[in-house]
Amino acid sequence: MNLRALVSVSGKPGLFKLIGQNKAGFILESLDDQKTKTVVNMSTSKMASLEDITVFGEDGDLKLVNIFENIKASTDIPDTKTANGDSLRNYFREVAPNHDEERVYVSDMKKIINWFSIIKELPLFNEDAPEPLAEGSVMGDNVAIKKPEHIQMLDKPKVTNAPAKSATRVSQKSK
Repeated sequence: MNLRALVSVSGKPGLFKLIGQNKAGFILESLDDQKTKTVVNMSTSKMASLEDITVFGEDGDLKLVNIFENIKASTDIPDTKTANGDSLRNYFREVAPNHDEERVYVSDMKKIINWFSIIKELPLFNEDAPEPLAEGSVMGDNVAIKKPEHIQMLDKPKVTNAPAKSATRVSQKSK
């Protein structure tokens, strides 16, 4: 599951795809049917990539990608509009075992299930996640990097001086 370009913006409902960046902020496209494009200023809004979001766990944090994989494998996904808090909590115990039940609220569970319903139809959902680059390396170990060949400099063109001015300026004074 490739969630690299999908983001959530504080104060805005739904999910967005990161398209680019300009001097005012990041350019985002909504993932709903309208495909509206907006510019988000980082000084006024917080933006989080779905790839980086985690859920509080008892032993450690649970990655959202793993929870999405468990939801994908489950057959009975509850409707967040009609389900009550107890049924959502029971369902979340199945798809996110060992989540911290005191710090993960029902509203968080609804948000995660709604996000899943948005992205399940996208082609990114079935793609493999790209491998993260290790710190300090630009390419993988199996890639041979060619050293640049020595380029022989051509002779520089000779600099010539501008021709000297032949006429001198004569100031005309009125008598």
